[in-house]
Amino acid sequence: MTPQGRFVRSGKVKDIYDLDEGHLLFHFTDRVSAFDVVLPTTIPRKGEVLCKLGAHLFETLGVPNHMVRIEGSDMMVVKKLKMIMVECVVRGYLYGSLMERASKGEVALPVEKVLAAPLPAPYFDPTTKSDVKDEPITEKEIVEEGRMTAEVLARVKKSSIDIYQSLKDKASRAGFILADIKLEYGMDGDRILLGDSIGPDEFRMWPASKYALGKTQDSYDKQPVRDWLVAQGYKARLDAARKAGAAVPPPPQLPDALVRETSERYIEVYKSLTGKSL
Repeated sequence: MTPQGRFVRSGKVKDIYDLDEGHLLFHFTDRVSAFDVVLPTTIPRKGEVLCKLGAHLFETLGVPNHMVRIEGSDMMVVKKLKMIMVECVVRGYLYGSLMERASKGEVALPVEKVLAAPLPAPYFDPTTKSDVKDEPITEKEIVEEGRMTAEVLARVKKSSIDIYQSLKDKASRAGFILADIKLEYGMDGDRILLGDSIGPDEFRMWPASKYALGKTQDSYDKQPVRDWLVAQGYKARLDAARKAGAAVPPPPQLPDALVRETSERYIEVYKSLTGKSL
């Protein structure tokens, strides 16, 4: 099915089209990004999973959101929102960038600095919203920079933690651990609506049967892609280029076996969380 409307822009994963005064169309592509770089290889059915899983969660989480309807297998019509320029990250485990910052002493947490250690409570860990690289931001900075009022921030924070807990419980029943999630919100007049999408590109899920404290976890998202890029030395080259202010080095093509594995993981997440076949 060909997207309708006026093309607006391409993000890392989605292509966005303007339908009319109040609506946009999101086309979820099979593109994959890692370390804020879009890779040259696509992942079959990834866009379909992101679209259909996002729709399922928008319909079942009970949170006001921007979805209007699904079109075809990988397109979603949504309300236009004035997006809040904050990525609302909620973490349940000491992992990823939070582990890196904790190890450097940049953030203090009431938990031993052991990889994948469970946090005593869901941790709200917001970042800036950027097409280049998201950076941590404090709640105080959010308000001071005018990204949200204190009242809106309090509501968004509570909503984000509630969504994390709800999806964590859903994942647990399916045999998974929800490690963290990234959410976005926008304003529809005076109403705060959950926006963007919710899927394996926005959360990190681990098989509960394979969870091991102190170790790198088997993550059902694009983590195998990240791990392969690290093993190939691409992440080190990318970090060096960014530090030097140089151009981003071109990423390598992904091997076929890795592409198949990643596609299968996205499909498994969809089946596990929805109870449906794709």
